[in-house]
Amino acid sequence: MPTRPRIDIAGYHHIMNRGVDQMDIFHDNEDKDMFLQIVNKTAMIHKVVVHDYCLMDNHYHLLIETQTDNLSKFMRFISANYAQYFNKKTKRTGHLWQNRYKSRYVTSERYLYTLIRYIEFNPIEARLSQKAGEYPFTLSHLIFNSKDFYPCTKESILFRDYDIESLSGFLRVEFSKGDLTFLEIEQNRKVEQKEDRIILSKSKTLEAHFMNVNSKMQRNQIIFSAYLEDGYSQIEIANYLGLSKSAISLIIRKFESGDLTAGV
Repeated sequence: MPTRPRIDIAGYHHIMNRGVDQMDIFHDNEDKDMFLQIVNKTAMIHKVVVHDYCLMDNHYHLLIETQTDNLSKFMRFISANYAQYFNKKTKRTGHLWQNRYKSRYVTSERYLYTLIRYIEFNPIEARLSQKAGEYPFTLSHLIFNSKDFYPCTKESILFRDYDIESLSGFLRVEFSKGDLTFLEIEQNRKVEQKEDRIILSKSKTLEAHFMNVNSKMQRNQIIFSAYLEDGYSQIEIANYLGLSKSAISLIIRKFESGDLTAGV
């Protein structure tokens, strides 16, 4: 499979990497603390905001925001410095990382906030905790337990947009199959960088989506598909169909809740 083109443009990026041959890259809490220290130091140098993170034993997730087109430099420093530390500590040689890190450019607000819930859900899925904030190596744990946080996270969405009560409500909603499907679609969407712009591919135009619609039910199903799978905004769909944005929003919410009869 060809390597995905790297998108370095300033903005939000979801970063993932794991150990070679699925080996653990963190043997203990000391290793995880060292990794976060390296991330923090590098983020402060490169003016990167870390919005969330989760460190599991054999992989990690970072949700960052770059101010300039310097993602590759930022990640190269982190990967090299942590590998040097880990190999020296464990007296090993060779590659630590499975491959180059994976990154996905975050193209919408919904994608961004779903990613935060996904990152925080990782230790719950692995049965290392029962609810968001319990696992020590997530940002929410520091917030919920009033612990010192790294300076690179001080402008995180988790601090900026929420107080403790609202953050708890946001993170502790169950991460659903629909949320996961949405993320998979977004992560597999073709995204191209044209100079300083991001271009999202769409499978077809709205005109092609709504061709030969024979019923309101069919129309509503296509509304949901165009929104979820092809990335059209609610306002784009509303303008095309001559409906209000609130009507489109209601149809989408009903489908997301499993109400397949969604009728407006």
